[in-house]
Amino acid sequence: MSPDLAHIDTWLFDLDNTLYPEESGFMGQVEGRMTDFVAKVTGLPRDEAYVLQKKYLAEHGLTLHGLMLNHGVDPADFHALFHDLSLDLLAHDADLLAALERLPGRRLIFTNADDRHAERVLAHLGLDHLFDDVFHIHSFGFTPKPDPLGFQRMIDVHGLDPAATSFFEDSERNLKPAFDLGMTTVLVGPRALTSTAPFVQHRTAKLAPFLGAARLKEPT
Repeated sequence: MSPDLAHIDTWLFDLDNTLYPEESGFMGQVEGRMTDFVAKVTGLPRDEAYVLQKKYLAEHGLTLHGLMLNHGVDPADFHALFHDLSLDLLAHDADLLAALERLPGRRLIFTNADDRHAERVLAHLGLDHLFDDVFHIHSFGFTPKPDPLGFQRMIDVHGLDPAATSFFEDSERNLKPAFDLGMTTVLVGPRALTSTAPFVQHRTAKLAPFLGAARLKEPT
């Protein structure tokens, strides 16, 4: 059945592993550099640094947040790690471009990454012209998803009506605050179809076919 999204006029998208497939391997490169950085900051062996990296992610929603709180890391130094990463693993997706273009209303990015990373990735994917704004980690004062405060700041800044907003994410737990606020939630990626979380309303392994098949608001 075609998903019914005819009530949606604001389309909110996570960036990494959502607007491109997890199978690209790009986030593996990001994680590798992150682990090296954690090892350098803490002096831990690389395997222990990786464990700490994931611990901070689980506890704070963002490894950076844990590094800031516990090690005084400057976020600018952290984000600079990724600004020269090769984007060759990310491919243009003509079907996704067409699916995004048909969405009525506003399209926004909501990412725990910084603005430079988001700009680079969107431009490389050929999608940057489709989005009205990028709400990034600096925009919401380093209160990363799934902190509800970051969602509330997004709503306040952009005047969103949660009941008319759909949020697309590859991270299941990041959808709960969106659901609690009244947004329509869509889990994207290889683990989506096996999710049983009650706050996930739609599930799709691939974003483009889901959007392409969705029932949308009729033009006025």
